[in-house]
Amino acid sequence: MHLFALTLGIWLLPKGDTLTCWECTQGISQNCTQRECPSQNHQCGASRVITYIGGSKLLDNNKLGCVLPEDCGEGSINFGLSKIWAKTQCCNYKLCNNQWVPDPIKTITNGRQCFGSLGLTCSNVLACEGNEDHCITTTVDVGGTTTTVQGCASKLMCSASNIVPSQLLGTNSSCCKGNLCNSPVTATAVTASAGLQLVVVALVSLTLFS
Repeated sequence: MHLFALTLGIWLLPKGDTLTCWECTQGISQNCTQRECPSQNHQCGASRVITYIGGSKLLDNNKLGCVLPEDCGEGSINFGLSKIWAKTQCCNYKLCNNQWVPDPIKTITNGRQCFGSLGLTCSNVLACEGNEDHCITTTVDVGGTTTTVQGCASKLMCSASNIVPSQLLGTNSSCCKGNLCNSPVTATAVTASAGLQLVVVALVSLTLFS
């Protein structure tokens, strides 16, 4: 009897309020559904990830849904040949994420520098842009071919945030803060065109919003 009363009391306890947010990927608002977030820690968010190759936009992905506070913000990774920009706008009231993230504002160099490379035996110096305040080195495996890439990164990208696909950051990723702190690496030499193909294949194959 006491166990039944205890169980009933727990069941009747008021539940913590969780937000209800719009949820959808791409599409238009009519295709979105309302979703109750899994915990009180979640907020409503609108996320966007854009991939650039050689300055041209290759992929542009949008999503609405529930997000964690640590995923809110804006950042980018710049490998010179390719650049990935991501932003998640967050809000804290019911169905507030009813707009897509707008186009990014053009960034300028910020005075920081990192070594950049794409599976080449030589490294070059990249001028970091916007809020890219870290240098990054990571290893990417595409179709059994491994290459090391280096470049500039924002703090958000170095935190392995949920908005950044793990495939994008590769393996053995490391970030450091300070000009040219990612010392040059010696990688298996590949041609520039092969390196470009690796990046394109890797980026196209990503599921940016799993």
